[in-house]
Amino acid sequence: MISHDYPMRERVRMVMRIGTGRYQGAATAMALFLATFVNKVDKKGRVSVPATFRAALSQPSYAGVIAFRSFTVPCIEGRGMDWMERVAAGTDDMAAFSPEQDELTQLIFANSRQLPFDPEGRVVLPEEMMAHAGITEAAAFVGKGKTFQVWEPEAYRRVEEETLQRAMKMRSASAVVKNGEAR
Repeated sequence: MISHDYPMRERVRMVMRIGTGRYQGAATAMALFLATFVNKVDKKGRVSVPATFRAALSQPSYAGVIAFRSFTVPCIEGRGMDWMERVAAGTDDMAAFSPEQDELTQLIFANSRQLPFDPEGRVVLPEEMMAHAGITEAAAFVGKGKTFQVWEPEAYRRVEEETLQRAMKMRSASAVVKNGEAR
């Protein structure tokens, strides 16, 4: 059982670690989402999913994107059905009807939408998700390994720059001393 002493973000991480096991008989590893692509959004909310992301999402169980509003940053979280199935399996280890299980399922499953690909490889972004992420005319698909996010491009550019600056500061700080000598 996961204790209420952990903040929600940490409890979600714990469940996701629990739910990362392979199913018996799984034949292949999960594809990775790499790079960042910016595509136009039309007036109906349709946007082309990058071809490499579509390839990673091509599964017999569902041809499309599973999307939900991020509960940590202003973007849309994108997943494949296989990822959602693993997280669902992780909730089996939680006490039924517990506050932890209710919160996790509400944050992820209750807010998720299945966005099927149309013949041109597009999905329709729901209005509430676009509003949450501030997406209007373009969407940045940001690969994050086993998952991806969809951002308003300028907002992502700012976050990416801040992340780069923090990483550079951390690298500079860690390079100061090793075994009593400067590196």
